[in-house]
Amino acid sequence: MKDNDTVLTEKSKSRWKQICEQKYLFLLSVPFVIWLIVFAYVPLAGWIMAFQDYKPNLGILGSKWVGFKHFIRMFADPLLAPKFAQVLRNTLGMSFMGLVFGFVFPIAFAILLNEVREVKFKKFVQTVSYIPHFVSWVIIANIISSALSPSGMINEALLYFGFIKTPYRFMEQTKLFWWIVVISDIWKETGWNAIIYIAAIAGIDQQLYEAAVVDGCNRWQKIWHVTLPGIRSTIVTLLIINIGNIINIGFEKQWLLSNPVVAPVATVLDKYIIDFGISNFNFSYGTALGIFKSVVSITLLFLANKTAKKFDSEIM
Repeated sequence: MKDNDTVLTEKSKSRWKQICEQKYLFLLSVPFVIWLIVFAYVPLAGWIMAFQDYKPNLGILGSKWVGFKHFIRMFADPLLAPKFAQVLRNTLGMSFMGLVFGFVFPIAFAILLNEVREVKFKKFVQTVSYIPHFVSWVIIANIISSALSPSGMINEALLYFGFIKTPYRFMEQTKLFWWIVVISDIWKETGWNAIIYIAAIAGIDQQLYEAAVVDGCNRWQKIWHVTLPGIRSTIVTLLIINIGNIINIGFEKQWLLSNPVVAPVATVLDKYIIDFGISNFNFSYGTALGIFKSVVSITLLFLANKTAKKFDSEIM
């Protein structure tokens, strides 16, 4: 029997041998590691501002330390807490709707596209579905706003078929704003997000489909018993990532599609950080909000991953 020291020595030699064999791959990764350190980890030093009453003229080293004052203000300050609660509600509401619908549509689209047998038509649909992803949100927001305006094509169609008597102001309805944002995002990103599912479906062994046909499965049964199980790991992995980013929805689409009437339901956390934290020179409070976002994202990521492992042994 080999003692522990011998086993550890052999493992170290084996690991070093693997590193030497892949030294060029490690060298190629060096620029990306440097980029990651410079742009992702070095800026984390700025988190110190969240625990200070930061003053630009005094700098990080000269500003007064206040501990968790700014974190407490989020939930306890009579002026800030109601606004923070409203902004957090908007963020989580749109994020949850986007997670549910924006996650399901690409999967359904990829599966349906896989069932198309006409190759030319299939490629055409794929190409058309990708195009909105490469269009700026500025243009997308302008298209949506124009289509939903009182003189837009949606109102024109509703008036023509007699569903309404007068033009409906869609963009001024607070109860519709979240749906407008989510549907716009689905239209823009479904084709692009479906790429990874299309690739996963292409990797399924065709013999499984042939066996399903022999067993008498129809098209829907093949989807349920072969296609979906074949891409299950991909679905779960991407779901975990999306859950981890549920609070990081950005602010571009909400900002571009909003107006003063729907502002109460349109302001999200990222926009609030810019408006109140940066524009009003409340750098410490804005940094505290950023840390709150990061902590929530990491917590959700670990919880989602831990939950997924209980149901799928293939998840790492």
